[in-house]
Amino acid sequence: MTLPEPISRRRMIQSLGGGLGAVGLSELLQRDTMAAAGSHFAPRAQRVIQLFMNGGPFQGDFFDPKPLLKKYEGQRPAEVDLRTERKTAGLLPSPFRYQPAGESGVPVSELLPKMAQCIDDVCVLRSVYTDNPNHGPALLLMNNGTIIPTRPSMGSWMLYGLGTENESLPGYVVLCPGRPVRFSILWTSAFLPGEHQGTYINHSNLQPDKLIPYLTPEGSGADEQRRQLDLAAKLNRLHIEQRGPDRRLDARIRAMETAFRMQTSATDAFDLQQESKATRDEYGSGHFANGCLLPRRLVERGVRFAQVYYGNGQPWDTHNNHHESVRNLARDIDTPIAALLGDLKQRGMLDDTLVIWGGEFGRTPTSENGSGRDHNHYGFTMWLAGGGIRGGMTYGETDDFGFRAMQNRVHIHDLHATVLHCLGLNHERLTYRYAGRDFRLTDVAGRVLHDVLA
Repeated sequence: MTLPEPISRRRMIQSLGGGLGAVGLSELLQRDTMAAAGSHFAPRAQRVIQLFMNGGPFQGDFFDPKPLLKKYEGQRPAEVDLRTERKTAGLLPSPFRYQPAGESGVPVSELLPKMAQCIDDVCVLRSVYTDNPNHGPALLLMNNGTIIPTRPSMGSWMLYGLGTENESLPGYVVLCPGRPVRFSILWTSAFLPGEHQGTYINHSNLQPDKLIPYLTPEGSGADEQRRQLDLAAKLNRLHIEQRGPDRRLDARIRAMETAFRMQTSATDAFDLQQESKATRDEYGSGHFANGCLLPRRLVERGVRFAQVYYGNGQPWDTHNNHHESVRNLARDIDTPIAALLGDLKQRGMLDDTLVIWGGEFGRTPTSENGSGRDHNHYGFTMWLAGGGIRGGMTYGETDDFGFRAMQNRVHIHDLHATVLHCLGLNHERLTYRYAGRDFRLTDVAGRVLHDVLA
């Protein structure tokens, strides 16, 4: 069935403008272009995929080898006598071996043999730090640039700054299995226009009509839906004539039009069965494997920001049985991430797709409960790949035991400033006037990490 051509947002605004007068219509049209003002300078990246390890991986298990942990096992030198959220004891070494990988020779843990084959495309940030060791504030700072739960998320800022490339799909999609209600604040648009909010997708069931509620309309065809939207447009016109422009109503108009177009576009974009068996086998199976393949399909169709949460809750929060847990977690992420990077590269998309990996903080090199690790906000590891980033390098260092960032320290504001820079956005100029002041993702801080740029 061929759907009738959907009316554009500008056409809908014009159809509402009969009784508005020049000022009201002009304001609406200005808002129509405000969201897609474009980049400040030539971008290297057009889109972002973020792989979020909620709970916080231990930096010493993957990309930051610390041989002195073994030498001083069980001891507590002055360098690690730091206050942590929970009580920790002596040093707990990582049992996993490291080998130089790729042509660059960047050390990678034995836990990630397939990722090691991609390391020449990866920049490892070994010196990231954040402000708070609690999950809630750390998640907010990593995603929203502040611990205050009323600010827009990074994805919303991106969409506000660059606009969408495909009006038949949401510009900002969040993949997380289950129903993580308490996480929804992490993809909010807050005071930015509502159309920039992240669209949450529960990818527990891979049938497109199960992934997205109400994707298949009941009891009405496309023509009938078109008439319903036209009727809603007339009612909205009456509302605007009586009360004037309303950005919340404007966002709802846009959402209804996007939802109408998604009935065909989303069915295609979210259908993994359209991929070859070889591709699906390359990624593997499971929530996270599907969560790596789905964003590749989304970004190649114009989605600006695709965020993948590893599980529901904090699966990387290893307060007990750390070594056993991390083996299983690493086994689950190694194949899909390597497949994603290789797939993007093979399709010529890695050059302008920025991939981000990491959690809200790291974990302590000291032990908790004998076999676990506590939260560590003093220093941890993340990595970037593609989209204008130099591959095959490490940036920054932690101390001898991997507890505190010491050299070329990278605050979350610095990370956000660098991500926006790759997208052609000046983090100091990407602002939004609200409540009497100009807000931005990086607040009043942030520096671009020019040394990691290609």
